[in-house]
Amino acid sequence: MTSLTDRKNAAISRGVGMTTQIYADRAENAEIWDKEGNRYIDFAAGIAVVNTGHRHPKVIAAVKEQLDRFTHTCHQVVPYENYVHLAERLNAITPGNFAKKTIFVTTGAEAVENAVKIARAATGRQAIVAFGGGFHGRTFMGMALTGKVVPYKVGFGAMPADVFHAPFPIELHGVSVEQSLAALKKLFAADVDPGRVAAIIVEPVQGEGGFYPAPTAFMKALREICDQHGILLIADEVQTGFARTGKLFAMEHHDVAPDLMTMAKSLAGGFPLAAVTGRAEIMDAPGPGGLGGTYGGNPLGIAAAHAVLDVIKEERLCDRANQLGNRLKQRLAAIREKAPEIVDIRGPGFMNAVEFNDVKTNLPSAEFANKVRLIALEKGLILLTCGVHGNVIRFLAPITIQDEVFAEALEILEASILEARG
Repeated sequence: MTSLTDRKNAAISRGVGMTTQIYADRAENAEIWDKEGNRYIDFAAGIAVVNTGHRHPKVIAAVKEQLDRFTHTCHQVVPYENYVHLAERLNAITPGNFAKKTIFVTTGAEAVENAVKIARAATGRQAIVAFGGGFHGRTFMGMALTGKVVPYKVGFGAMPADVFHAPFPIELHGVSVEQSLAALKKLFAADVDPGRVAAIIVEPVQGEGGFYPAPTAFMKALREICDQHGILLIADEVQTGFARTGKLFAMEHHDVAPDLMTMAKSLAGGFPLAAVTGRAEIMDAPGPGGLGGTYGGNPLGIAAAHAVLDVIKEERLCDRANQLGNRLKQRLAAIREKAPEIVDIRGPGFMNAVEFNDVKTNLPSAEFANKVRLIALEKGLILLTCGVHGNVIRFLAPITIQDEVFAEALEILEASILEARG
């Protein structure tokens, strides 16, 4: 009999990479069972999508209720109240004490694309500044903004023009806030007139780049630079949003309001939905028909998102994220005493990471990180690596994970790290 992996290899482009060879059969909260009946604890959450857990009862109930009404009209043809109401809710809860408006699209990359469109329409400028190590999607503009070549840009030819990169401040890798800001100043002096820059886009915590939090001093300085030069600040909260960092949005840690914010992933608890929210006058810059998409704001995703926002509030998931993250970081700190490969433990709330170096060379060790991942998988724990050097393991378990399942996962994690030391 042909295996599922053989069938996948024969039918699907190899460009769709797979972290595991697990074929899901069912899932519940923080657990997944595969086609063979094997159980796994999910510390990936579909890459930060199911912050509220797989199949949260309130999310499923909301979607079922919507299924009995209608599944698609295209909001641009026959609009619906739930879309309007969700926009009102996002306008109210996103950072910034000013009038806001929202649009809904389908993916995080699409949200980023539209944020760039809106910024260019609002400013009449073309250039965009992003940061090394940042990830903003796999569309062409998303690839251009992304600060990592392999695997995202390699082989795809020329990227869109007028995109510039500055180094992201990471003290662990020798880049201070002052050095990053100096590089941005140099960029404005040598490569692009700040008067031509429409927006600076930044992740409050870099996702694919390695879960490096932006220092508050850096974020406040970016806000000042943008205000000085008439540049818009775009916060890419696709991975950080919706309680993951211990606040509803990561920008709240810095008391800095962006002009535009992109959201997706955990917004709709497993259903495809993304959004751009921003200052009302900026969001109104494109003309009618300039924004939208056939599936943008799909009714099922909208219904799910309303339920997700309710669950986050009712179950106090911001507080829960901080509690879980503290427990995880404390356990990793204890493991570090036995595993000198660990060079850093970081992350706000429950958006945490551990970084590994080779003990002999003190250089980033993707090999060790991947070894930990594979051993953990054998023991029933799904982990994800990330980082420009591939030497970081990131932790993205559902914030709703049960205490006993979380404790079990921590035992597996410790055993896997120690076994990887060999």
